[in-house]
Amino acid sequence: MSEKPRHAESSASAPSEPTVRFEELPLHPSLHAGAREMGYHAATPIQSRAIPEAVLGRDLVATAQTGTGKTAAFLLPILERTLDLPPGKIYALVLTPTRELALQAEEFLRKLGRYTHRKGAAVYGGVGLEPQIQAVRGGAEIVVATPGRLLDLMERGHLDWRDLKVLVLDEADRMLDMGFLPDVRRILQALPRERQTMLFSATMPPEVVALAREFLRSPKMVHVDPTTVAAVGVSHLALPVPSHLKAELLRELLRDETMTSVLVFARTKHRANRLAQQLNRWSIPAGVIHGNRSQNQRIQALEGFRGGSHRLLVATDIAARGIDVEGVSHVVNFDVPHEPEVYIHRVGRTARAQRRGDAFTLVSPDEEGDLTRIERLLGFEVPRAKIPGFDYSATAPAGGAPREGGGRSGFAGGRPGGGRFRGRGRAPGRGPRRGPSPGSRPGPRRFGRPHGPP
Repeated sequence: MSEKPRHAESSASAPSEPTVRFEELPLHPSLHAGAREMGYHAATPIQSRAIPEAVLGRDLVATAQTGTGKTAAFLLPILERTLDLPPGKIYALVLTPTRELALQAEEFLRKLGRYTHRKGAAVYGGVGLEPQIQAVRGGAEIVVATPGRLLDLMERGHLDWRDLKVLVLDEADRMLDMGFLPDVRRILQALPRERQTMLFSATMPPEVVALAREFLRSPKMVHVDPTTVAAVGVSHLALPVPSHLKAELLRELLRDETMTSVLVFARTKHRANRLAQQLNRWSIPAGVIHGNRSQNQRIQALEGFRGGSHRLLVATDIAARGIDVEGVSHVVNFDVPHEPEVYIHRVGRTARAQRRGDAFTLVSPDEEGDLTRIERLLGFEVPRAKIPGFDYSATAPAGGAPREGGGRSGFAGGRPGGGRFRGRGRAPGRGPRRGPSPGSRPGPRRFGRPHGPP
């Protein structure tokens, strides 16, 4: 990050650091018990660096990508710091940009704090006010909220901040990208000045730096390298395919029974809907989640995915940071994202908290330029492979396939105008081929030896 909040201290990340066992973190035995039941054994870098500072009550600015364990990195210190306080008062507020993240954090809070007496409440839009009012007024000590709905409750006089000890701004960059800065400022100005504030963000654009300078006091800086996070535990594989055959290739991939829990990312809401409909027509149960779905539809899709009633969930990037499902075996990029950082967010949905997972990218010729930029961020070239037995020669309908529809499965084309580099060869100006970074894995054995573009 080029700028730092005033008086901030720097905590540089070492090239390699010893693994910290979760039980070594300075937490109450009841919290260690809850963490063990959630499967936490070795602390992730963000947890090992942030938790010891946070439990001391220090302000904190942490930059870490999705999938690094940051939710536990702020919830456990909140629970630790409020463990012995009397019940029935609001001691902590977690502000987060989306309903999915609010529900996720509230669920983590319930599980991590199962052996404590702390109560949490999730406050978010898209559902009725009354149940949330009752939850807040029924003795919740930790409130997890989206900014708009929280302001509704504040304006109606349902929240008392006099005993607040801890504020967390989660996914701060995304919160500001979504236009929440005025709401966030109004909320922060209404809170007690004497409090601990922790800010977590995937990136640190100037607006986030300015917010930290204004509202944090001499924060401790914690940084986790995003390229390392993307590589550890994830097997990256690119599957070159004509645009109009992407859905058919995905269908072929799903014959692999090891693909038990698959998160598929499409570029637009329309493409996500059409892909889910096509998969269901093929008797492959798939849920869909994006910004136009109602809250009930989102919850049903997520719960069906978690519960195994459908092994596929098709999503757009609006949900990339808002989905947390244990045991996602595969992430499939049905469309290559235009921004390399989006790829990091997507693949972070698998290999959660140092587990293993696979990331497949279906790349058409006009998406090669986007994939090249992703490889530059990752620091290595993603292996290419062909699926044995798949017919790559099938043609699009006469007259050419439209970019956002048509084709044998109703899919074709990348972004209008195509990428900067076309074809499947190496892109102009590209550096020398490099091997995988430490922690990355070659493509799955099922597809044979990974090789270059056909």
